[in-house]
Amino acid sequence: MAKNFLPHISTQDDEAGFRKKAFFVGYMVFRCLQVHCGTKEQDDRDYYGKKRLDMAGSLLSGLFRQLFQTMVDTMGKELKKKLDTGSTVLDVQAAIKTDLISRGLKTALATGNWGADRHGNVLRAGVAQVLNRLTFASSLSHLRRLNTPIDKSGKLATPRQLHNTHWGMICPAETPEGASCGLVKNLSLMAFVSVGVN
Repeated sequence: MAKNFLPHISTQDDEAGFRKKAFFVGYMVFRCLQVHCGTKEQDDRDYYGKKRLDMAGSLLSGLFRQLFQTMVDTMGKELKKKLDTGSTVLDVQAAIKTDLISRGLKTALATGNWGADRHGNVLRAGVAQVLNRLTFASSLSHLRRLNTPIDKSGKLATPRQLHNTHWGMICPAETPEGASCGLVKNLSLMAFVSVGVN
């Protein structure tokens, strides 16, 4: 409950953390009842004010955190194994697998497969890409590309269409043809990403 259920509210395993989560669940139920009773309109999931971009820094920090946790876990297992065999001298430096983090970062940047879940399955594919250098314009376009995490084979029309909140932020014309039309977008030339502050 502490780590997996509403982790953006709190990950503390204490009464204060669970109280925050309980209040948020109450707020979600309240909003659902408001929509059901007709006092509030249903939220628009394509509204760009509620969208968030995963930038390079946050992606790398998340990957580093995951790899560091893996390194700490393997170190703990190694030391526990030593203790179970009855060893009196614990060599902590030998238990730390020094190349685990650097190898994980290199692999993610080379393949584009970003992170793994508890079962070892890839969480996101195609995050890191080789930069298109055909022309200067194509390089700029590639650097400002946005990928919507929706299945490309789906026949949903609304996420692919232009939304009035795209104005000034998303280019209305530049999108690939075919299955990814409208799902792969581009930031407009003068748009910049603001960073959320608490």
